[in-house]
Amino acid sequence: MNRKWWKEAVVYQVYPRSFMDSDGNGLGDINGITSKLDYLKGLGIDVIWVCPMYKSPNDDNGYDISDYQEILEDFGTMEDFDLLMEQVHARDMKLIIDLVINHTSDEHPWFLESSSSRDHPKRDWYVWRDEPLNWESIFGGPAWEYDEKTKQYFLHIFSKKQPDLNWENPEVRKELYKMINWWIARGIDGFRVDAISHIKKDYTNTADAEGHVFVPSWEKIMNVDGIQPMLQELYDETFGKHDIMTVGEANGVSADEIDEWVSEKTGKFNMIFQFEDIDLWNIEVRNGVNVPELKHVLSKWQNKVNGVGWNALFIENHDRPRVVSTWGNDQQYWRESATALACMYFFMQGTPFIYQGQEIGMTNAPFEELDHFDDVHTHNLYFHKKETGMQHEAIMTLLRATSRDHSRTPMQWDNTLHAGFSDASPWMGINPNYQWLNVKAQENDPHSVLAFYKQMIWLRKNMDVFVYGEYKLIEMGHEAVFAYTREYGDDKVFIVTNLAQHACMCGVNPENSTLLLGNYSNNDSAQLLPYEARVYKVPKDANFE
Repeated sequence: MNRKWWKEAVVYQVYPRSFMDSDGNGLGDINGITSKLDYLKGLGIDVIWVCPMYKSPNDDNGYDISDYQEILEDFGTMEDFDLLMEQVHARDMKLIIDLVINHTSDEHPWFLESSSSRDHPKRDWYVWRDEPLNWESIFGGPAWEYDEKTKQYFLHIFSKKQPDLNWENPEVRKELYKMINWWIARGIDGFRVDAISHIKKDYTNTADAEGHVFVPSWEKIMNVDGIQPMLQELYDETFGKHDIMTVGEANGVSADEIDEWVSEKTGKFNMIFQFEDIDLWNIEVRNGVNVPELKHVLSKWQNKVNGVGWNALFIENHDRPRVVSTWGNDQQYWRESATALACMYFFMQGTPFIYQGQEIGMTNAPFEELDHFDDVHTHNLYFHKKETGMQHEAIMTLLRATSRDHSRTPMQWDNTLHAGFSDASPWMGINPNYQWLNVKAQENDPHSVLAFYKQMIWLRKNMDVFVYGEYKLIEMGHEAVFAYTREYGDDKVFIVTNLAQHACMCGVNPENSTLLLGNYSNNDSAQLLPYEARVYKVPKDANFE
């Protein structure tokens, strides 16, 4: 297996608006990120991924870009970004940025020109039709918006302020490649490529929206046949010329298709974020997680990718509620479930991603009213459900469980006013539990969630088996217990986690083993306590069958 720096890295995702405010206006910014680099270095982070900081009207919090080569004023200047990059590199870390090339903002100059008239040279840079197809947008409602000026509909598979670029047009692709290479030349170390599995659409055999009835259209807009030549050209013209890190957001890609996406011979990306476990996230009101299905999906990806390519490991990001509140128990077993879920995913084969606040166990926020939510998707969902006849309180229950805003509340640095995030009232309400759940409260506590993350990162950096070792699922006779081994050279380790709020007796004291990490003190029995996690170094011949 080829050794690569991005395989050995630990990545930290920063959502700039909510990470740290440096100028006291209630909004996180680039200089705020720079001010916290020593914290990230101390955590053990190798790569920082910054969500969109480009110029944008912020309909979808920066994923609607109006200028790819300018910084949004709220976040600072290009000089601030250059300083961030310089300071990241000075600490021997790397910086990757979001690359959003499925769509732009409707305020991007390209779209303003495209929508100015039917015969403008850039008209074909976006997708226009006389009649809409019966596609529903990912954010709810129709995926087509009528333009009164030119009397046609344009496609937007996300918000109506995010028109899709026409990737069939070679001029569009050429201009995007030029922009990507501009950023690479500037010195960034890679990209997380947003919504990349959506760039190819299938317009065949699709009905017009008679009566304006819109239906889900996943098979028409996601991982459509013919996408690979586009991705190959993207790779050849940009990524393939440099030693950078690329991770694609690849909704709709199955484990059986990883060869052409991430294989070291023919792949177009170093790794992808897969969403085959999406149903595990979308249960509307949950009580824990379906552990057998989680074991099945994650193990399938481990086995399919092993020896072929590389996995991206994650349990949180900016598009999901907080994992300790959805898959765990954020009340009685807050610390235990936060650390058990961390241990479960972090030691698999792949590059682990940590989303800001995950390392201290941040939880869902107690949003009560609709105006407490900021996210365009959340608001669209509310009105879409309302139109279907769903009652207000039922919709609010759904939003409180599933909204992306839970991951976007400001980072909780300390217990001072505004959680140390800002001197001003923040752009979004802070979770009131910041008074006890914050970085400062955990920094010097050896039993904290933060300390557990630091220990995991230390182990991964100091034992190759946690990076390159082969994965094998171990069934322990309890459906709530997720256990596996990693084996590399002369080393073998055993990771076992109980993802339930009840104890499990399953004999987890392997002979001649060494406990490397655990989230309970002084429990060396064969019984796993609620949300208990243990990591052992075991003999090569240890057998768990």
